[in-house]
Amino acid sequence: MTETCTTSGGRRAPLPPAGEEAPRPAAVPAPRPGGAPASKAGAQAKPRDAFFDNAKYLAIVLVAMGHAWEPLRDGSRAAAALYITVYAFHMPAFIIISGYFSRSFDMRKDRLQRLITGIAVPYILFEVAYTLFKRWADEDPGYSISLTDPWYLTWFLLALFVWRLTTPLWKIVRWPLQLALTIAVLASVSPDIGDELDLQRVLQFLPFFVLGLCLKPRHFKLVRNKRARIAAVPVFACALVFAYWAAPRMNAAWFYHRDSAQELAAPWWSGAVMTLAMFGCSMVLVACFFAWIPGRTMWCTALGAGTLYGYLLHGFLAKGSRFWGWYDTYAWMHTPWGAVLLTLIAGTVVTLLCTPPVQRMFRFAMEPKMTWAFKKDPVGMARGRN
Repeated sequence: MTETCTTSGGRRAPLPPAGEEAPRPAAVPAPRPGGAPASKAGAQAKPRDAFFDNAKYLAIVLVAMGHAWEPLRDGSRAAAALYITVYAFHMPAFIIISGYFSRSFDMRKDRLQRLITGIAVPYILFEVAYTLFKRWADEDPGYSISLTDPWYLTWFLLALFVWRLTTPLWKIVRWPLQLALTIAVLASVSPDIGDELDLQRVLQFLPFFVLGLCLKPRHFKLVRNKRARIAAVPVFACALVFAYWAAPRMNAAWFYHRDSAQELAAPWWSGAVMTLAMFGCSMVLVACFFAWIPGRTMWCTALGAGTLYGYLLHGFLAKGSRFWGWYDTYAWMHTPWGAVLLTLIAGTVVTLLCTPPVQRMFRFAMEPKMTWAFKKDPVGMARGRN
C-alpha cells in the first residue's frame, strides 16, 4: 500500500504518505564481541500512531464537506454557519499535523528526494491536471498553465514545500511561533504581495505549521482525555451559535487566508487584529477537534495514509459540480434534506478516494519513486559492496 525504505538493519519499513516525514529509525546495536548477532529490536520500524491517522482522515472529510456546503451558503444561514465553523479549524488542524511530522526534516539526501517526489512532483502534475480540467469543464480553452500561481487545492502542496524547506531555520530561532505570527500579521496588511506562489496563504497559514514543529507528544495528550472531550461540547456549541450570528455579517474570505485586509475592503489594521483573533479561535477549535479523535485503531485508521489522495482528487468533482451547474439545476440540493444528503455524499466520495485501490492507481503521480532522477549515494554503494 505504501512505498518502502531500507533501514540500517536491512529491513523494509513503510514510508509515510506524501506530506509526512518518515520517522528516524532506531539505531541498531553494534555486533557483540565474538561475532554474536545484535538484537533486532532496534531495527523495528516505528509503528504509525492511530490518533494522527484518524485525525487526518476526519479532517479531510471535513474539507470535502466544506466544499459541498459552499454553494449553499447564500440560501441557508445554517449551512453558512457550519461552513464558517469548519473552515476555522479543518485546514489549521491538517497543517499542524503536517508540521508535527516535519520535525525530523533536514537537508539529508533522502529527505530532499522525498520532498521532491512526494510534494514537488505531485504539485506540478496536479497543477497541470487542474488547469486542463478547467479548460475542458469550464469551457475556458485559453486558461493558462502557471506553476507560480496555484489554482484551487494545489496551493497546499506548494505551501508545504516551502514550509518544509524552512524547517531547519525554525529549529534554530529562539521564538519560532512568535516570529511566524509576526510574519503572518505583516502579510495580512501587505496588499503588494500579490498572487505569485500564493504567498499570502503560505505566510498567513505559517504559524500553524511552525506550531506543529514545536509540539511534542505530551502536548497532544493534554486534550486526549475525558474532561477535554466533555469541555469541547459547549465550546463547539458556542462556536456554532457565534458563526450563525456572524454568517450574514462577516466576510468568509478571512478564513481562506489568501488576501490582505485591504483586498477584503477592510482597514489595514484589521488584518493584524483578525490574524491574531482567528489564530486564537482556530487553536481552541483544533484542540476540541483533537479531543474527539479516537486514539485506537478503527475502520478508518488505514485511510489516514491516503488523505492527500482524497484531498487532491475530490477537487475535480467539487469544481466540476460548479462548472456543470449542478447546484443551479437541481433544486433539491438547496433543501434541508438535500444538504444532509450532499454532506453524506461528500464524506463517502472522499473516503473512497483515500482507499488503497485508489492509492495504487494514482501512486505514479502522488508518490513516484523516480530513482532515475537522482544520483546514487557513494557511501551507500560502498556499503553495498562491503
